[in-house]
Order: sequence, then structure tokens, then C-alpha cells
Amino acid sequence: MSKKTKEESELQGITNLIVDATIGVTNLVEAMHKQVVQPSFLPSTTIQKLITSIASITYKNIRWSSLFIGSGISKILKKLTPAIGEIKDSYKKEVIISILNGVIGDYLEEKENPLKITMQFRYQSKAIAIDRKSIKAAYPNINGKILLMVHGSCMNDLQWMRKDHNHGKILAAELNKTPIYLNYNSGLHISSNGQKLNDSLEELIKHWPVPIEELTIIAHSMGGLVTRSALYYGEQNKKDWTNYLKKVVFLGTPHHGSYIERTGSYLDLILESIPYTKPFARLGKIRSAGVTDLRYGNLIDEDWKNNDRFEIKKDQRQHIELPKQIAFYNIAAITGKESAPLSIQALGDTLVGLKSALGQHKNPGRNLHFKKENIWICYDSNHLDLLSTSRILDRLKVWLV
Repeated sequence: MSKKTKEESELQGITNLIVDATIGVTNLVEAMHKQVVQPSFLPSTTIQKLITSIASITYKNIRWSSLFIGSGISKILKKLTPAIGEIKDSYKKEVIISILNGVIGDYLEEKENPLKITMQFRYQSKAIAIDRKSIKAAYPNINGKILLMVHGSCMNDLQWMRKDHNHGKILAAELNKTPIYLNYNSGLHISSNGQKLNDSLEELIKHWPVPIEELTIIAHSMGGLVTRSALYYGEQNKKDWTNYLKKVVFLGTPHHGSYIERTGSYLDLILESIPYTKPFARLGKIRSAGVTDLRYGNLIDEDWKNNDRFEIKKDQRQHIELPKQIAFYNIAAITGKESAPLSIQALGDTLVGLKSALGQHKNPGRNLHFKKENIWICYDSNHLDLLSTSRILDRLKVWLV
């Protein structure tokens, strides 16, 4: 049997996703049907039971049909390959796949779906194998000053380019650094990505073809949490790469979580409390492990293991301090002006609240204690503007020179 092409594998992944989605929606509709025909708070009748039994047979047939169709589609993948060949390496395709991974990446990983993103280092949209020869081939003018760019949730390495602006590209050129971009499945637990990044950085340092002078990391949004997680595991395991890390810059990182995810949790609670809408609470549970980790900013396995990640609980994270031997810098964004009411400023960049982005917590024991001179607030900017605002680039130059 011939080996599947990348296009065939990705199409198979989409097929599997559609089949699983069809079955999932069928289950949802069936549950809703039972709630309407036979509400849990009313006495059951013979007629109601009969209707429900007949409906169950119908829904079961839909599920089996979906599985049968899904298993047969693989036979025509080769015929469909030319139709999708034109979008083989398109930016749009990369964006769609990264969003899918952000929303259901843990599911894709569990099902071994070809659409899952495997963590890798990239440069100019191409993956770099971690060996001396490949690294040297990727960088003709390589040096020992590594600049690692770590993207946020539902994004990929290509999206550091926004509005024809790329912080990493500009900083590398002007400050004589070698840029490298991380691409990862943001739907996995942050601690899972943290451990993978820890191992990957150790391999990168080990195989870098010239003597290393320093490692600098710029991380956007969730990428900052993944970086902190990797650093935690790196120090726990006494990895060499942590000795080269000199500076880390966080851009809109939800150090203490995102109020958006916490609001989503409350939606689950409301839906589950009403008999007619309870089945729809399943929709709220589509959120990946990576997304639910953003509720409070989980960093390590112990923050989520043995817990129902959809159950509403208080913040139970272990507090992980920032290592003192590394210089940490922090940029938060606010959509309003500096003169805006405090209530507007508190909302931050529309996704991450100001205090969370600044590492501040109502419990002083959880504060991250960034140095005052290492904090900067960018007004009139949203979460994505952090990637393309020239004022931020100017600030980065001052800190990283």
C-alpha cells in the first residue's frame, strides 16, 4: 500500500472530524429530543416512552450511517488530492489548522488525527530538523544569539507577521540575533506543551552549530504561559538551556488567567441548570484543555490533574515564581486611552485583563513582582495589536539591545 501524501492525510483528518462532529451533534439532538418529549421533572407515560424508543432507533441509524460513510471516503482520497493541491502551503490553510488545534487540539492528539500540529521549530514557514546540518542550512549567517518567538492560542508561527510587520524579523536584523519560531498545538494542556518545549530547547541548544552566547524569548498570550511552564520543568530537571536564557518578554500573557474563559465556565453552569437547555451544555465542553487552562493560568500538571476541568472551582494553582537570574519584561495592552475610566482599563486588551497581564493578583502572595522599569502598558491597542504596533517594537529594542 502506497504511503499517503500530506494532502491525503489532511483530507482524511477533515473527514474524521466531520464524521465525529456529525455523531456528536446527533447525540446532542437526541438528548434534546428526550428532554422535550419526556422532561425529567414530569411523570413518564407509556406513549412518551414509545416515542423516545422509536426516536432512539432513528438516531442510532444516523450514527451508523456516519461511521460507514466516513470509512468509505478514504477510498476516493486520491481522486480528491488534485482539487486541494492548490492550497498545499497556503497561509489560510495554516491559519485554519492552527485554529482547529486551538479549539480541539487535545481531541486531535487523542485520535491521532492528521490535522494535529506536532511541536517544531520553524523559520520562514519551514520546519527545522534539530541537527547541526539542518540548522546551519536554514541560517547561512547564523550566530550564537538566539531569539525564540512563541505564539499564542489558536495561532501559528506565520502569524507573527501582521500588517507587514514581524517583531522577530526586525529585531533579529537590527540587534544581530538569529530568529527561530515555535509552532505548537495550543489545544493541549499548557503543561504538556511546556514539557515538550523544555525537551525541544535542550535538543536545540545541544545541536546549535556555533557557540551560544544567549537565548532570548518573546512570547505572545498563551505562549508566555507555555514559556513559563517550560522554564519550570527545565529548572526542575536541571536542563542546560535554562543557563543560556537571559531575557523573556511577555506580550499580553494571561499570567492569572482570562476572564473570557471564566465567563465561559459560568455559561456551562447556567445551561446545565435548565432542563430544556442542559443538553446544549455539551457545546461548552468543546473547549480544549489548552483553553480551559487559561481560566486561571495553569502551568504544571498538578494544576489540572485529578480535576474536572469544566467544574467551577476557585483558583487552585501552585504559585510558580519567576526565576531571579533571568530578566523578565512585560507588556500589557488596553483598548482605551490612558484617560479612560478604570473600569475600561481593567478589561485590558479585550481578551486578557490588565492585572492578569501585569502578573498582579488580589492575593499578594501570587504576585509575580515584575520590576517597575520592566513593565509597559500600550494604550489604544487590542490583543492582536501587540504583534504589530510600532510603539511596542520600539520598547522591545530598548529592552533587548
